[in-house]
Amino acid sequence: MSLKIAFLSSDAPVALAARDTLSARYGQVDPHEAEVIVALGGDGFMLRTLHATQELDAPVYGMNRGTIGFLMNEYHEADLLTRLQQAEEEVIHPLSMRTMDREGMLHHALAINEVSLLRAGPQAARLRITVDGKVRLAELVCDGALVATPAGSTAYNYSAHGPILPIGSHVLALTAIAAFRPRRWQGALLPQSAKVRFDVLEPEKRPVMADADSISIDDIDWVEIQSEPAVSHRILFDPGHGLEERLISEQFT
Repeated sequence: MSLKIAFLSSDAPVALAARDTLSARYGQVDPHEAEVIVALGGDGFMLRTLHATQELDAPVYGMNRGTIGFLMNEYHEADLLTRLQQAEEEVIHPLSMRTMDREGMLHHALAINEVSLLRAGPQAARLRITVDGKVRLAELVCDGALVATPAGSTAYNYSAHGPILPIGSHVLALTAIAAFRPRRWQGALLPQSAKVRFDVLEPEKRPVMADADSISIDDIDWVEIQSEPAVSHRILFDPGHGLEERLISEQFT
């Protein structure tokens, strides 16, 4: 079996060395010509690779040359072609973020893991939360809030005490970060079709920033978030180690 593989790596020395070794062994093609893209790095690099290659037909297979590697497979140099042939595919859809800053500029970004709002000053943020046009929480005083996909539910969302979501659940997690009022409000589970809007109250006194997979917008006025089914990311995992298994295992560690 032969495959046209594009090896991409982060700037970490261990990832660069892996790219050189694997491309010498299996060959290297341009990502636009590849049948599969192999990402070498950590989860952050995997997210960047998925965003950068979302217009291409090739699925992405990650091998961990970073720290956690939740979205990655184990790194082995041998038998890569067999592993790619036997790999199982997961298809995930990102979130779309639309936000207006206080200067009136509109910004758009996609997020595979989560869209988060974070206070950008010494005082807690004041947010109003609207879901599908209906105000659900007139005031949330907090350090921030986020909306996470099932694929991203074990990342920042889980650290903020949000729920882990099964991949096939068609649910989004809306999670508060250090909520002060309502006291200890953790958030809500929403259907994947929900459109969530955060309005920043007192933005001059309590500035807020928005972040979509490390694309940050400062000094925002409002944010709208919804799933983007028109965009699909194809990720390959070794058999028995797909996202569903990882999400379940994470809850027992």
